[in-house]
Amino acid sequence: MIRPSLLRPGLVLCLTLSLAACGFGQSRLNPLNWFGSSQPAARVEQPLTPGQPQDGRERVSQVLSMAVEPIGSGAIIRATGLTPSQGWWKASLVELPQTEPGVLVLDFRIMAPPKAEAVNSPRSREVTVALHLSRTRLADIRTIVVQGANDARSAGR
Repeated sequence: MIRPSLLRPGLVLCLTLSLAACGFGQSRLNPLNWFGSSQPAARVEQPLTPGQPQDGRERVSQVLSMAVEPIGSGAIIRATGLTPSQGWWKASLVELPQTEPGVLVLDFRIMAPPKAEAVNSPRSREVTVALHLSRTRLADIRTIVVQGANDARSAGR
């Protein structure tokens, strides 16, 4: 039997949590609302500016997949690309200067092998790279685009 003195505070607590849950479901604080699955996207062409440092790496041939995974300190952007042959190395996601508000464009860059390598199955030529972005950095970002030489993928919220 529930004592009447506990019924009222319990009811108030249940109603408060129910209402809070309704607002939290649509809130940006809810990690499930951050970024959806990636979709094919158009590449963003940006001309090189004079004095811009060049790192000697090329864009990966094809971006196979891209995901934005929420973590406590922000998010991890993970992308998998396909190279033309084995032996490619020094892969990373390089942030391009922002040209459109709310859009973060990342180049998937990778270093070519020093000598010609064998071309094997596509699975053996996949390279995965990740980049951490803090909550502060993500605050103004609505869309993240990862681009390769021939295509791009994007995820948005």
